[in-house]
Amino acid sequence: MKKKLSSRLGDISKIMNRAAFADVDSQIVKYKYGSDAFMRILESRYSCHAFTNAHVSDSKLKMILEAGRMAPSAMNLQPTRVWVIKSEEALARLRDVHPCYGAPVVLVVGCRNEEAWTRESDGVNAAKTDAAIVLAHLMLTATDAGLANMWIWDFDPGKIREAFPEMKNHGIYGLLAIGHPAAHGGKPTELHTSRKSLEEMVVTL
Repeated sequence: MKKKLSSRLGDISKIMNRAAFADVDSQIVKYKYGSDAFMRILESRYSCHAFTNAHVSDSKLKMILEAGRMAPSAMNLQPTRVWVIKSEEALARLRDVHPCYGAPVVLVVGCRNEEAWTRESDGVNAAKTDAAIVLAHLMLTATDAGLANMWIWDFDPGKIREAFPEMKNHGIYGLLAIGHPAAHGGKPTELHTSRKSLEEMVVTL
């Protein structure tokens, strides 16, 4: 029995939809293991050099901080502290030390050597490594939440502690500026896509 015209049109529509999805699917980078979504977060994250003053929601900020709390540390000693700088008064104090690209929220990541594990074989303290892992968790979760960010390393820790006496007993490891990218200066720079090849970076023994 011949199909009715409406049925045929329905079949054609299904075929077109499948073709459209196949085309989209072919553009997605596939990974044999792990999460494609996570790899996309890693690929999309960049250093934002200019932010708007748009509000960062408390729910997103809480999620970001929770991700930092879940970061691993040597012997699970958790020597890292995070200070959230978001009030106008606190931002003004911080911007006297570093402009932080105009971000409406800045996370100051600090650590204490006294609270961290020390490797017996050579005396290396794990505090800075632990802090770096926390900062990476914060940074990638901010990206996943749709927020631009900048890991700031160029600052004077002493001046940060002077501006914020609450931090005086901690080493200041890094600042993470978080917010929405500005129209000008908020896009990735040319350096963003500059990566060494696996052959240059990895040695298999």
